[in-house]
Amino acid sequence: MVQGDEKIRSIILAGGSGTRLWPLSREQYPKQFLKLGKTSLFQDTLERCLLLSDIKETFVVTNESQKFFVSGQIKELGHDIPAENILIEPTGKNTLPAICFGMKEIEKRYGSSIVGVFPSDHILDRSALKIIEGAHELASDNLVTFGIAPRSPHTGYGYIKPGQELGTGYRVLEFREKPAPAQAKKYVKEGCLWNSGMFLLDTELFSSELKTHAPDVFKAFEASDDINTIYDTVPSISIDYGVMEKSSRVAVVRLDGKWSDLGNFDAMYDEFEKDSSGNVVYGCDNVLLDSADNLIYSKPKKLVSLIDVNGMVVVDTPDALLVCPRNSSQKVKELVSMLKKKNDERAFIHQTVYRPWGTYTILESSERHKIKNIRVMPEKTLSLQLHYHRSEHWVVVTGMARVQVDGKEFFLSPGESTFIKGGVKHRLSNPGKIPLEIIEVQLGDSVAEDDIVRFDDEYGRS
Repeated sequence: MVQGDEKIRSIILAGGSGTRLWPLSREQYPKQFLKLGKTSLFQDTLERCLLLSDIKETFVVTNESQKFFVSGQIKELGHDIPAENILIEPTGKNTLPAICFGMKEIEKRYGSSIVGVFPSDHILDRSALKIIEGAHELASDNLVTFGIAPRSPHTGYGYIKPGQELGTGYRVLEFREKPAPAQAKKYVKEGCLWNSGMFLLDTELFSSELKTHAPDVFKAFEASDDINTIYDTVPSISIDYGVMEKSSRVAVVRLDGKWSDLGNFDAMYDEFEKDSSGNVVYGCDNVLLDSADNLIYSKPKKLVSLIDVNGMVVVDTPDALLVCPRNSSQKVKELVSMLKKKNDERAFIHQTVYRPWGTYTILESSERHKIKNIRVMPEKTLSLQLHYHRSEHWVVVTGMARVQVDGKEFFLSPGESTFIKGGVKHRLSNPGKIPLEIIEVQLGDSVAEDDIVRFDDEYGRS
């Protein structure tokens, strides 16, 4: 960790929506929280940041629907982040307001600081942190960004053209948009770098350049300390468009190690281990006949078989199946937009939904009934609530349930059950030391998730 005057404080940007890796990720369960191994991309990002910053000087900018993923996944790693370090945006306004939110909070608490800004959904070699740490002095006089040495003429990334050498980095001559293939080849030949979206920023210099190049954003954050008021007026704009492309005080530091933003399934294919035929198979059993260069994802123990299939993406989840050529995987975002226009909930949530108290998985549903497997973590409690349009029948599978119904409290053991009429206040808790698992059967005119009236909730939900 950097010590003394060389200390770096960190901001993790964790408010993105999950569209490009659908159906693995969803809007309310974006890719940074997916566990493609033992840990999620967000958890990996946090662990990297802790090599630069203390947990108390690490800040996460996210949104209301994802704050419990953030706090829960941090606790999984055994870290205790102060609640006030999880900064909740009222609405997504792109990267510049999110970074301003974090920078303002850091400056308020610690004064002038050097701050690392990191997206939460990237793969990055830890060896890069030594280079990031070494750019501390450069950041005192420059807005520092980090450019990745390109492995190919990739059309999915923006490019940065470096110029005059500046100690550990280079003056930025030009930012370039995501190019067509021919332009990408030209950029690589010119020595351009991929734009990683990572930064090392001095709070005072950043504020000065913000005031000069994005005065409307600067004024919004200066006018109020209330984040809701700020976000009512601040424009939606990226840090590149708002500041970096306009400032003459921008430097780029080259990173040569492994990096990816997992922008689509083709990028995901590039990052994972392949078999002798070039197939990436994640999670499932498989029999592949004369098939090569595919990305296959399904649940454990499910058998996936392909015959004469090459260069495809096959992603199978309990409620959705995606099949497309790998080189068309960038179109997944368009597909998700189509689902959203139809108000299809599969664009937003998985069948397994994460809550601050645990998870629930939808096993079966129709307009008038729904069956869930509910898992409540030890010593966790659901809100005190009622439903106007449905009744519920609970059966305990494992653990001990503490149940409150209409002011009365009782306990249920495995195999025992209770019935809760519509319009009756009730609450479920797990007082034990092992997870509580119940089967819930909902019956009524509506079994939608919005038929919940909360009277008390220890997680601050409305």
